[in-house]
Amino acid sequence: MSHKSPSNRSSSVRAEPSEADSGSKPARPLSGLLVVATPIGNLADISARALGVLSDAAIVACEDTRVSRKLLSAHGLDRALTAYHENNAERVRPQLIEAMKRGESVALISDAGTPLVSDPGYKLVRAAIDAGLPVTAIPGASAVLAALVVSGLPTDRFFFGGFLPAKSAARRTALGELAAVPGTLMLFESGRRLAGSLRDMAAVLGPRQAAVTRELTKLFEEVRRGGLDELAAAYGAEAAPKGEIVVVVAPPSQEETAQEDLDAQLLAALEQASLRDAAALVAAATGLPKRQVYARALALSRRDEP
Repeated sequence: MSHKSPSNRSSSVRAEPSEADSGSKPARPLSGLLVVATPIGNLADISARALGVLSDAAIVACEDTRVSRKLLSAHGLDRALTAYHENNAERVRPQLIEAMKRGESVALISDAGTPLVSDPGYKLVRAAIDAGLPVTAIPGASAVLAALVVSGLPTDRFFFGGFLPAKSAARRTALGELAAVPGTLMLFESGRRLAGSLRDMAAVLGPRQAAVTRELTKLFEEVRRGGLDELAAAYGAEAAPKGEIVVVVAPPSQEETAQEDLDAQLLAALEQASLRDAAALVAAATGLPKRQVYARALALSRRDEP
C-alpha cells in the first residue's frame, strides 16, 4: 500500500485560516483522519479546502481508485490512491490507523458525496477515535441534503433510511417501522426497483406527498413531485430510470400521528386488561368517544388472527 504521493508531499495537511485568524496566526496543520466530501456529479462542486487537503494528505483512501482518479485528474492532482472499500476494509483499516499513529494524515473520500453515508467509512472513523486520533470533517456535497432542499417538503426534521430491502415483503416491513417517524424520510433507491418501492410506500404510508430526485447536479437532473400513488403510477408506466435516485417522503399528517398514538396506547392497555376495559381506560385518558376507541381496540385485537 502506497503512503506517499509521487511528488513526496508533506505528511501534514494545511488548514486555511478562518477570517478571525487570517493575517495574525499561522495555519494549523491538520493530522489524523480527514473526512473529505466530493462532488455527487458535477465535478465543479468541490471546495478549495478539499482540493488542498487531497493535494497534501500523505494518504488518500477511496472506494474506487478509478472513480477518484478522474476527479483528481480533472483538478490537476496526480496522487497515489489507496483503495478502501467493504471488501478490503478489515485488512486495510489497521494499516491506515498505524499510518496515522506515525503522524501521517489520511484523507478519506467516497465515490461521490460525503463519506460514511452508505459506505464503510464509519468503522474507520470509529477506529481512529478509539485510537485517540483526531478526526476532521471537510464538508461539501451531499445527495441527501441536495434532495431535501429541492423537494419542497419540510426540512426541520428528517430521517435518512438508506436503501430499503430489495423484496416487497421486507420492504413493507421496513416502511412500517418508518411510518411513525415524525420527520421527512430520505431514502436511496435504484432505478429498476423505483416503481415497486413507490407502490409499497403508497400502500404502507398512504397518500403522502413525495419527491423523486434523480441525477442531482448532473446534466439530466430531474425532480418529480406528487403523491406517492401518483409517482408510483407514473414510474410504473415508464422504463426504469437511470442514475442516482433519492426519494423524499413527507412526514405523517397530524391525523396519522394521532392514530398511531391511539394504537400505541391501546396495544399497551390490551396487554394488561380485557378488550372492553382497555378501551374504557384509553377513552378516559384521551377524551375520545368510547365507541370509536372500542372499535379500534377490536380491530387491533383481530389484526393477528389467522
